[in-house]
Amino acid sequence: MNSTLIQMTLLMACGAVWRMLKPAGLSAEQTRLALTTVVYYLLLPAMVLEVLWSADIGVHSFQYTLLGVGCIVFAMLCIWIVGTVFKFEHRRLGAMVLAAAFPNVTYLGLPVLEQTFGSWARSVAIQIDLFATSPLLFTVGIMIVRHYGEDSEENSKSVVSFLNAPPFWAAAIAVTLNLNGMVAPEWLAGALQKLSAAVVPLMLFSLGLALSWKAVTVRNLPYVIPVIVIKMALMPLFAIALLNYLQLDGDYRAAAVLDLAMPSMVLGIVFCDRYRLDSSLYAMAVTVTTVISLVTLPFWHGVLMKMSF
Repeated sequence: MNSTLIQMTLLMACGAVWRMLKPAGLSAEQTRLALTTVVYYLLLPAMVLEVLWSADIGVHSFQYTLLGVGCIVFAMLCIWIVGTVFKFEHRRLGAMVLAAAFPNVTYLGLPVLEQTFGSWARSVAIQIDLFATSPLLFTVGIMIVRHYGEDSEENSKSVVSFLNAPPFWAAAIAVTLNLNGMVAPEWLAGALQKLSAAVVPLMLFSLGLALSWKAVTVRNLPYVIPVIVIKMALMPLFAIALLNYLQLDGDYRAAAVLDLAMPSMVLGIVFCDRYRLDSSLYAMAVTVTTVISLVTLPFWHGVLMKMSF
């Protein structure tokens, strides 16, 4: 696990260095936009198609959905209680809900799980993302940020319209082909595999580009601390407790919990900017939880390996 995180950290550090040096005059924002666009519209759908086409999809896929949704709703409830008790400003509380509830299950979770457990764990990360995290983010998550933020667009899109995205379409096609017993031609499987191979390094590099120490301020510390406690401690504990009621096997349980123990997702900054929540607070939460995860992820991995599943 430590060796895996060292490799992940080096790739993220490359992104952080790029952010400081700006080679060829390209800023971190410009570079990250180009890379994440390629990943989102081409490389990630290719990986989703490759993995889910041959994955063992069944009742356990529904278990991932229950686990992911249960943990996210639990985190939302916890941070809402904290915000209500301390009467946090709405734009801050909205950012805190996103940061505490939605883990970085793909951009960091997928490479960590693959390197820690093996290539089979990619299916766990992708199913938790596409069957739990992303649908909840693009429906309930958007409802929450609209409530706590400001929607300046006159013709706002329906929350369901956000599910009309390349990874979801790739998942629908892959699951259909999988359940109908169709086998991918060798030439197509090879092409998908080569496209998928680029996802992990580009995701980690992009994550490094997104980390900004300028966002780390003392002013935001009282708001980030509850996010850290809920995201990095209470949410994994709740996931372990919830597993007692779900039918998942040993390594699959460990991989699922570790995926939900990931730091705050990067995508939330887009929602904060779009709905005028506290973007600097969210950016600090992403940066701090990502750094802390270098300690907490080995801890949770050790705990999970010692548990008798």
